[in-house]
Amino acid sequence: MTPRSGSDHSSALPGIAAYPMPAEDDIPAPRVGWSIDTDRCALLVHDMQNYFLNAFQRDAEPIPELTANIAALLEGSARHGVPRIYTVQPGSQEPARRGLLRDFWGEGLRDEAAHTSIPQELAPAPEDTVLAKHRYSAFARSDLQGVLRRMGRDQLVICGVYAHIGVLMTACDAFMRDIETFVVADAVADFSAEDHAMALSYAARRCAVPMSTRAALAALDG
Repeated sequence: MTPRSGSDHSSALPGIAAYPMPAEDDIPAPRVGWSIDTDRCALLVHDMQNYFLNAFQRDAEPIPELTANIAALLEGSARHGVPRIYTVQPGSQEPARRGLLRDFWGEGLRDEAAHTSIPQELAPAPEDTVLAKHRYSAFARSDLQGVLRRMGRDQLVICGVYAHIGVLMTACDAFMRDIETFVVADAVADFSAEDHAMALSYAARRCAVPMSTRAALAALDG
């Protein structure tokens, strides 16, 4: 691929300052009355790779709460037989495969464990599904829709990073595929509290149901 005029391939992730997770009262009310059904839903753990997490201060909020809440969702999903799907971006992608992401974010992950791995406490189990992800939406250039169809699932519960980029784009894409989507508001994280809030607001108004980890676990437990 020939670089486009004005492209800046030195772009990279910003350093992310600590910020608090939204409290339950801060989560915007949804426009729709969808409810999580354990017979219909799958859990999507979105891009929880160390490359993306290292942009944060790992020992400062929102990361400890993010990690704890995703771990709780993983355990709750396993307890009720809800399929667990992970997306991971490949490392060291060729420019033609990385495409326009390269213009915005540079070369991205390197093909080494320090970048591509998922924290051990959240790592997929052998029975979980792991999909390579190439664009903001987890549906783009992947078999996510086919996986959900074969599982007999038409709901998606999303957690991970980053809320206003891949999480939101995946939620919008799911909506356009008639898949009911739930964004777990305190099990996603973002570049800032403002970006986080914007993602939840847009999701609530246009394509998904934002909810707390507590509410999601209560729904799983029935």
